[in-house]
Amino acid sequence: MIAGLGPVLQAGLGTALTWALTAAGSALVFVFSSGQRRILDGSLGFAAGVMLAASYWSLLAPAIEMAEESGAFGAFSFFPVAAGFALGAAFVYGADLLIPELVSGNSSAGAGPPLSSWRRIMLMILAITIHNIPEGLAVGVGFGAVGKSPSATFQSARNLAIGIGIQNFPEGLAVSLPLRGAGFSTWKAFWFGQLSGMVEPLAGVLGALAVVLARPLLPYALGFAAGAMVYVVMDDIIPEAHTSGNGKLASWASVLGFVVMMSLDVGLG
Repeated sequence: MIAGLGPVLQAGLGTALTWALTAAGSALVFVFSSGQRRILDGSLGFAAGVMLAASYWSLLAPAIEMAEESGAFGAFSFFPVAAGFALGAAFVYGADLLIPELVSGNSSAGAGPPLSSWRRIMLMILAITIHNIPEGLAVGVGFGAVGKSPSATFQSARNLAIGIGIQNFPEGLAVSLPLRGAGFSTWKAFWFGQLSGMVEPLAGVLGALAVVLARPLLPYALGFAAGAMVYVVMDDIIPEAHTSGNGKLASWASVLGFVVMMSLDVGLG
């Protein structure tokens, strides 16, 4: 990420970073055993805090500011942001509804882990991969919005990319560790872990292109990205981090992640 480059190239560089950090997290499967659940749950909690802070300071705040500046909605300037937020959450909800169908339609009782274990693992992998799409869009929209509002700066877009990259690190591990525990080789577990982040560069470039071509859609797009991220935190990441009795650890890790991302956005933005 280099100041002065075009938004599409910036989005490509930013999402390349988030993908690289996903791969780095997946590589921890060579170090940790699948039984070290406290590490995974703490990492997921930290990721949730980062995503919540990024949703407000890097996405919702600039979106509301842009909607107010446009003057198109008057006293209802919150409407495009609220509509985008709801649509983003609905997008992830609809994608999650497809996951059980995809799993049941592609699972078989052949070699590999039992069907119930395979289904749970596939749900986790697909959920993380699907929610990486709006994360990539969020980075692309962030760079595409630079200069279109006082709060939409290169620094805020860069911090968003860094924040999403930070929370992608434990997500790579969240994919690779269960696969390793289910009997996959270490290399296969790593491969599928980093693969879950490959959708972000494509989504990031598309997000930046969409913003450049359609500036009036910016408040909707930023709200959409925020809604998708918040829904993922509430519906996928936090529940998963609380399934093994490490809820308190995950909660405090979430607080730490929120403070870290807030500090990045407010202190460096």
